[in-house]
Amino acid sequence: MGVSGSGKSTVGEALAAASGRVFIDGDDLHPAANKEKQAAGIALTDDDRWPWLRRIGERLAVGDGVIVACSSLKRAYRDLLREYAPETYFALLSGSRELLEARLAGRHHEFMPATLLGSQLATLEPLGADERGGVFDIARPADELVEGIRAALATGQPIDIGAPAAGDIIC
Repeated sequence: MGVSGSGKSTVGEALAAASGRVFIDGDDLHPAANKEKQAAGIALTDDDRWPWLRRIGERLAVGDGVIVACSSLKRAYRDLLREYAPETYFALLSGSRELLEARLAGRHHEFMPATLLGSQLATLEPLGADERGGVFDIARPADELVEGIRAALATGQPIDIGAPAAGDIIC
């Protein structure tokens, strides 16, 4: 989980490959209207996000231990996803605004312009102490982030990342 440019897809794909799980990019589940709105530089509202989050939640509810790249910016969004899959682990990929801007400047996203970074950062709510998850510094290489997430799960969480049905992971 995290804002645009935090590496959700990169880390999620690598984590899926390392653990033999299925990776789903939450961006692929956005309705066309959401993609069009963002492509026009307009930030999504909660009303825009709820149907998208429910689609992700429905996929999590299958219970096969998928890894999903999803911004999950607000506690309320994460709470909704946990309604579908209570054991979901949220890996918050976090970094400085400067690093995020540099990453966004070096890429082209189908519908998420770099100009929306500020609104995402303003919306982002950190993980609560009662939320199952951890914060991972994106200044580290992706392979180190993957190992860090795996270590966090193995040492401090009640799931084993190698077990396909043990729980879903949001990157």
